[in-house]
Amino acid sequence: MDRLTRHELKQDELKESLDQLEQYFVSHLKEIVTVAILAIVVVGSAVGMKYYLSEQEANANLDLAAALRTFQAYVGTVAPGSMPPGTESYPTTADRYKAALLKFNAIAAKYRLFPRPKAVGIALYHAGLCESLLGNTTVAINTLQDASRDGDRDIASLAQLALADEFLKTGKTQEADRIYQNLADHPTLTVPRSTALMALADSMKSSQPARARQLYDQIRKEFGSVPAVAQILREEMADLPQGGGGQ
Repeated sequence: MDRLTRHELKQDELKESLDQLEQYFVSHLKEIVTVAILAIVVVGSAVGMKYYLSEQEANANLDLAAALRTFQAYVGTVAPGSMPPGTESYPTTADRYKAALLKFNAIAAKYRLFPRPKAVGIALYHAGLCESLLGNTTVAINTLQDASRDGDRDIASLAQLALADEFLKTGKTQEADRIYQNLADHPTLTVPRSTALMALADSMKSSQPARARQLYDQIRKEFGSVPAVAQILREEMADLPQGGGGQ
């Protein structure tokens, strides 16, 4: 009898627990449904955002490829039928760079929202090059400064190198040299240390030939075993003014 009573008590306790659980779900049904819907929305949004970003990246890459084809297009007179259909050509280099610039700027405008595709940084870098080649130095500097802040260090360093070259053209030698030195201290795949040091030495050839010679010697010690570097060193040092020079 006691055993049966205990069994019945357990059944009653279980029923009471189930009743309480049912009452909880009934009273909190709205909150539970809301949380479930939010979870579905969050997961769905994450998947949707991933797909959207992937599509943006792919589309930006296609646009960039088209712009780069223009940037590298043939310049000169083309005889009818001498080039494959659809091949771009321009009568002058200025015409080519103007056409490419329009495409690079269009990419930067089209994909300007964060997070912007990697192609945007590359487009801005090439837009800066186009502006420079067209003689628009001020615009080139502004564009390259934008590209130099790119989150991808390989893209940013390329833009910084081009920016330093623009500073050098405008007489801002100290600004240029600071960038070259920073690039040498923080090399990347696109701007290795040897390239940055060579640019720094070249900028000092006229004003500080002694310092330039020290840099060339440093480059020879570090990278002289690389045939291409050794060849450039011989050519650069042959043009180096003899004697002293400011430090």
